[in-house]
Amino acid sequence: MMSAETTTPRTVVEKFVERLGRQDQEGIQELFADQIDWYVPGSDTLPWTGRRTRRDEVAPFFTTMWPHYVSGESKVSLERFVVDETDVILLGTFTHTIASSSRVFTTPSAMHLVVEDGRITRMHLYEDTLLIEEAFAAG
Repeated sequence: MMSAETTTPRTVVEKFVERLGRQDQEGIQELFADQIDWYVPGSDTLPWTGRRTRRDEVAPFFTTMWPHYVSGESKVSLERFVVDETDVILLGTFTHTIASSSRVFTTPSAMHLVVEDGRITRMHLYEDTLLIEEAFAAG
């Protein structure tokens, strides 16, 4: 059993960010509760977007999305890490290179996570989905 210190909302989200940086989709998935509220807005042209409700849907999000970007060229600039009890807000920007076109885009982003009993129960991502869709369409 993990100690309370290693399962605070901040430490759980720090693990999430670290594993995201390593593209460790299985490690990310294990941080989530069995039942989740996951939402990434988008469209049918971005197959990884939408809602997910179960832990076993987390890794497939990344294995669907990551091949669309050039490996090793994505950058995350984390500007703010805000913790309010179980809520954690990450503010920053994502920069990606599209694999099919080599087109580079940067989008501001905000991520709202909720951590309860040492597991992430909610992950909502807010980013410029129109910019992303247009970047793929221009390829």
